Amino acid sequence: MTTDGHGLPPGTNMDSPIFVISVAAELAGLHAQTLRSYDRLGLVSPGRAAGGGRRYSPRDIALLREVQRLSQEQGVNLAGIKRIIELEQVVDELRGRLEELEQELAAARVAAEQAAAAVHASYRRDLVPVDRRQALVVWRPKPRK
Repeated sequence: MTTDGHGLPPGTNMDSPIFVISVAAELAGLHAQTLRSYDRLGLVSPGRAAGGGRRYSPRDIALLREVQRLSQEQGVNLAGIKRIIELEQVVDELRGRLEELEQELAAARVAAEQAAAAVHASYRRDLVPVDRRQALVVWRPKPRK
C-alpha cells in the first residue's frame, strides 16, 4: 500500500475516519470499551460509518493517546481532560483566526501602500515648487460661538 508520506493512505488526511474501533484501540493502546466510554463522555468523538459504527481518524488516535497520557502520567481526571481538550480546541480556533486576520492585515497594508503610491504619483505632476520665503499666509481666527 502506498502512502502520502505521512503514513496515511492516498486520498486521506489527519481527519479522515478510517480506523474501526478495534484497530483504533490497538493503535492507542487502549481497550475498545475505553474508547466507547470516551465517546460517551465526549472526550473523543469519532466519525460514523453508514451502518453507525465508529470510525477513528489519525487525529482521533493522537487524541486518544493524549487522553491516556494525561490520565496515567499526569493524574488528570476525565473531567479535567475534557476541559483541557476543549480549551486546546479554542486555542487552535483562535490561532487560525489570528492567522486569517494577519493575512487580511498584510493584504490591506499592501493595498494601502499601492493606493498611496498611486495618489502620490498622480500629484507629482501637479506640484509646483514655492519659495516659502516669499509666501503670504493669511490667518483668520475662528469665530467664537
